Amino acid sequence: MSTGTFTAADGTELAYHVRGEGRPLVVLPGGPMRASAYLGDLGGLAAHRRLVLLDLRGTGDSAPPADAGTYRCDRLVDDVEALRGHLGLDRMDLLAHSAGGSLAMLYAARHPERVSRLALITVTPWALGMPATPEGRLAAARLREGEPWFEDAFPAFQAWLAGTADFDPVFEPFFYGRLDVAVAAKHSALADEQTNDEAADAYFAEGAFDPPALRAALGRLPAPVLVVAGELDGGPRPELARRSAEVFLNATAVVQPDAGHYPWLDDPEWFARRVVAFLDADGGSLPSAE
Repeated sequence: MSTGTFTAADGTELAYHVRGEGRPLVVLPGGPMRASAYLGDLGGLAAHRRLVLLDLRGTGDSAPPADAGTYRCDRLVDDVEALRGHLGLDRMDLLAHSAGGSLAMLYAARHPERVSRLALITVTPWALGMPATPEGRLAAARLREGEPWFEDAFPAFQAWLAGTADFDPVFEPFFYGRLDVAVAAKHSALADEQTNDEAADAYFAEGAFDPPALRAALGRLPAPVLVVAGELDGGPRPELARRSAEVFLNATAVVQPDAGHYPWLDDPEWFARRVVAFLDADGGSLPSAE
């Protein structure tokens, strides 16, 4: 892996990490505002594409800005555009995970001519005014009733969603599908040190989104779009992912079996195969929904 740097429009020094060879795929991390390190090689996707993993300002190896207001999602669009220019790409394939999907959608709406393909991975469509609901998250959690850890985890998860308790590591397995509890806990434990809490608080600040305008713009986006949901994920549930796909002119939603919020960890082969099929499809054709 190599690291590169570039300068944002406001002078902030930003970093990105390159994995693999081949045609570039620009990757926006979630969190929100989590350093890109948690993405790894996206389940072996780096064997097929040159991944360009952006550390958003104030995360990972990117410097914090002078103005904390620039952490707001819509204001980060300029950083993505600066990266594209730095890479010398006329158009780019773009992949975003989780909260990074809102940034990717805003970028595609503002710069539709710069996006050749867009892959949205377990993205809750906040920017479209379509948040995941506590009811949806609990419905997904109940799918895990056969797991040995469920009895202890579910009440804590309910309390957290109700706002009566803090996040508890006991329910972290709900965010993963096939990983065992120890592996899931190890992956999740990195989140605190990789996330800029101040930036995360500002990411969804008032004024970041205009859902009606965004829906209209994405309804005209010519680029093919792939929306990937995890069968066991609560944010988004597959139904919500399908609804978000309907906003786009040329999109489809696929559901990865037995996967949670990090599908490349649950079944790397399935994930990489499906994303590569989308990225390499001819004539704008999309993989069939399932």
